Amino acid sequence: MGLKEKRLVESVLFSASKPVSIEEIQVATSLTPKKIEEALDVLIDDYNVKRKDETSMEVVKAGNKFAMQVKKKFLDQSVMVAKPEIQSNLLKTLALIAFHQPVKQSNLRRMIGQKVYEHVDELVGMKLIYSKPHGSTEMITTTKLFPEYFGIDTTKPEEIREFLAKKVIGDIDKVDIQKEEEKEEQTQN
Repeated sequence: MGLKEKRLVESVLFSASKPVSIEEIQVATSLTPKKIEEALDVLIDDYNVKRKDETSMEVVKAGNKFAMQVKKKFLDQSVMVAKPEIQSNLLKTLALIAFHQPVKQSNLRRMIGQKVYEHVDELVGMKLIYSKPHGSTEMITTTKLFPEYFGIDTTKPEEIREFLAKKVIGDIDKVDIQKEEEKEEQTQN
């Protein structure tokens, strides 16, 4: 295994937004599984042993997949800069939380169902919401990262609610205007 193979595997790990399997690395690099495994062993040794104190990155194995990631002790700082990708179903839950905050998890469950527990765990992991025990449920609010992530100029819940309301109403108005314009065009033709 040469330097070129190591660099190819390293570039795939660095650019992937999720852990990747040897098969996925093979598709991206056209290297043999044996060369990929050798490169992974070298990278793990480089990042996690030899250069352990010289880098904020590490190469980890997660099941049968591999990832290059920021070490836990540097995660808080990097999360402030790198925006995590948010799936649309999580985004809907996050919008409900932001609009109704502080909100009890039990109330969210009534709004969106069982999936709320998984969504809350993911959003807490992304540092977009904060959850603390409140009786037999959890009380949920957005974190200071939430407005930064979405470019909102305030951290006050009532101002976030206002921003979201204007955004949604504005989007609804735009859709209504487009529908009206389409109806006019159809009647003119």
